[in-house]
Amino acid sequence: MSNHKNVNALTAGGVLISLGIVFGDIGTSPLYTLNAIFTTILGGKQDINPLNVLGVLSCIIWTLTLQTTVKYVIITLRADNKGEGGIFSLFSLVRKKAKWLVVPAVVGGCALLADGIITPSITVTSAIEGLTNKFDVPVIPIVLTILTILFVIQQFGTNMVGKLFGPVMFVWFAVLGVVGVSYVIKDFSILKAFNPYYAIHLLATNKLAFLILGGVFLCTTGAEALYSDLGHCGRNNIRISWIFVKLTLILNYLGQGVWILQNSGSYVPGAKMNPFFQIVSSQFQIPMVILATMAAVIASQALISGSFTLIAEAVRLNLWPKIKIIYPSVSKGQLYVPSINWMLWIGCCGIVLLFQKAERMDAAYGLSITIAMLMTTILVSFYLRSRRFPKYLIALFFFTYVIIEGTFLISNLTKFLHGGWVTVMIGSLLFTVMWSWFVARKIKNRFVKYVEIEDYYEILTELSSDESVPKYSSQLVYLTSANFKTEIESKIIYSIIQKEPKRADVYWLVHVDVMDEPYTMDYKVEFLIPGKLIRIDFRLGFRIEQRVNLLYRKVVEELVKNGEIDITSQYTSLNKHKIAGDFRFVLLEKHLSKFTKLSFYERQIMDYYFILKKLSLSEERSFGLDSSYVDVEKVPLIFVTPDDIELHRLPV
Repeated sequence: MSNHKNVNALTAGGVLISLGIVFGDIGTSPLYTLNAIFTTILGGKQDINPLNVLGVLSCIIWTLTLQTTVKYVIITLRADNKGEGGIFSLFSLVRKKAKWLVVPAVVGGCALLADGIITPSITVTSAIEGLTNKFDVPVIPIVLTILTILFVIQQFGTNMVGKLFGPVMFVWFAVLGVVGVSYVIKDFSILKAFNPYYAIHLLATNKLAFLILGGVFLCTTGAEALYSDLGHCGRNNIRISWIFVKLTLILNYLGQGVWILQNSGSYVPGAKMNPFFQIVSSQFQIPMVILATMAAVIASQALISGSFTLIAEAVRLNLWPKIKIIYPSVSKGQLYVPSINWMLWIGCCGIVLLFQKAERMDAAYGLSITIAMLMTTILVSFYLRSRRFPKYLIALFFFTYVIIEGTFLISNLTKFLHGGWVTVMIGSLLFTVMWSWFVARKIKNRFVKYVEIEDYYEILTELSSDESVPKYSSQLVYLTSANFKTEIESKIIYSIIQKEPKRADVYWLVHVDVMDEPYTMDYKVEFLIPGKLIRIDFRLGFRIEQRVNLLYRKVVEELVKNGEIDITSQYTSLNKHKIAGDFRFVLLEKHLSKFTKLSFYERQIMDYYFILKKLSLSEERSFGLDSSYVDVEKVPLIFVTPDDIELHRLPV
C-alpha cells in the first residue's frame, strides 16, 4: 500500500516520468491528424476556408477536452485498482457485478492489442516522411529498420532507455508548443477555434462531417494508454502533466491551422506538405525529424510494453493461453513476452509494407481503439455504480460517452474498406483466442466432479503406511482447483488410489486463487491430516507471476523452520543422516474423449482450445516446475461410465 501512495504522490520526477511513459501515443498525433483530415476534405472536392479550418480545430480542442480530459483524466483515473489501471485491472474491479462484463473486457483488450500493431507503424512512418521535404530518401527501408531494432531490444529490457523517455518527451512537447506559438502570433483569429460553435457548425452543415470526425478522432487515440499506465506514474502526476501536454498539443494544432489557412491555395496533403513539418523553420527540419523519430519510438515503446502487460494479465485471468513471459530486470512492470513481441513486429512490418505511406495508414487507424473506448465506458459505468455514485450521474456519463464514441465509431466505420478491415481482422482473430480460452475453461469446470475429502482420510493414512505398496515419493504434490478445503477432484483421488496406488509420506494439495488486487501475495496452510495431508492456498494478484514451484518451496521452508512439519526422508539409510525426502508433482492433463457429449458449438470451442493448448506452454513450464520431478497423467475431460451404456443380453 505504501508503494501505491508513493506512486500517487505528486512529484517533479513523477510528472517527468509521466511525460515519457503516458503521453507518447497522444503526443505524436499532431504528426498525422490534420494531414489526414484535410486529405478527406480536399478528396471530397471541398475548398480550404476559415470555417472549415476553425471547425476542424474546434472539433480537436473539444475532443481533447471531453474525451481525454473529462472521461479519462478526471473520471476513469478514479478506477484505481490498488494503484493499477488498464482495461483488465478495471474488469477485475467490477467482474463480480455481472458475469457478462467479461465480454466488454475481452473485446476491449483485443482492440487495444490490435492498436498496438498500427501505432508504431504510423508514428515512425510519419516521422521519417518528414525527411522527404528536403531529401529523396527510401522511407520504407528506414522505417522497417527502426521497427526491427525497436523489437529486437525488447528482450534486453528497457529500464535504462526508459530513463531518457521523460526528458526527451519534455523537449518534444516544449518544441510542439513553441513552434505552434510562432504561427499563432501571425494570426490570432485562429483562437476562435476555442468556441464550440465552429465545431457544431461544421458537424451540422458539412456533408463530409462523418468522414472528418474519423480524422479528428486520431487526436485522442492515446487516451486509453493514459489509463493503462496509471500504475507506473500515479493519478496526480498524470493529471498535472496532462495540463502541460494538452496546452502544447492545442498550440501546435492551432499553429498548423494558421499555416494551412495561409497556404490554402497550394496545400496538397501528403508526406511532402505535412503541416506539422511545414511550420518548422527550414534550418531546424532535420533536428525536428530526429526529435519526431525519437518521440515516435517512445510512443511505440509504450504501446509494446502495454501489450506485454495486457497479455500477462490476460494469462493470469485465464483469458489467454499460458505463454513464456520473461522478466529482463527487477524493475516493477518490466516484462518481455517473446511470442507477442514477434507477433507485433510481423504485424507492424506488414502494415508498413501494405500501406507504404502514413496517409494510407490513417484509414486503418482509429477503428479498433474506438471500440476499446466504448468497452471502457461500459466497465467504468459499472465501477461508478459499485462506488455508489448517484444513478443520474452514472446515466449522464454512460449516455454522453456512448453517443460521443458511438458517433466516432460510425465515422471510423467509413474507413473499413480503405484499411480499417486490417485492425478489425486482427482484433477478431485475437478475440477468438481469448473467448475460446475463457469458454473452454467454463466447459471444463462444468465437468469437474468433486468429492468430500474427509471420506478418504482413513484410506490415505493407511496407504501412506502400507509398505506393501512401493513408495512413489516422499512428498507428493497435486495442484487442485477445489476452492474449499472440504472438497477434492475425484480425478486426484482416482490418481492416488486407483490408477496407480501412490504411497507417500506426505500428500500436498496446492491451490492458486487469482485475486482482483494486482500485487497480493498471501498464503494459508491447512493441516487436513496432521503430518499426512496438507493443503496450501495461494492468493496471488493478477499481476503476480505464478511460479508455483518457488512459492511452494518457500512455504515448505517456513513450515520446517517453524517446526510445523518434518520433511526428513523416511528411508532408513537417509533418515539417520537427516536428508530431506524427495518431492514429486503430479499434473492431470485433460483430453477430450470422442465419447464426450457436447453441443456442436462447445465441441468447436474445445477443439480450438486443445489446438491452442498444444501451441502454448505446458503446465509444468507455466508453473515453473522442473520436468525432472513432474509426472503428467492424461485423463479424459469426462469419464464415460458403464451406467451410460445400454446393453441387452440375448438368451443362449
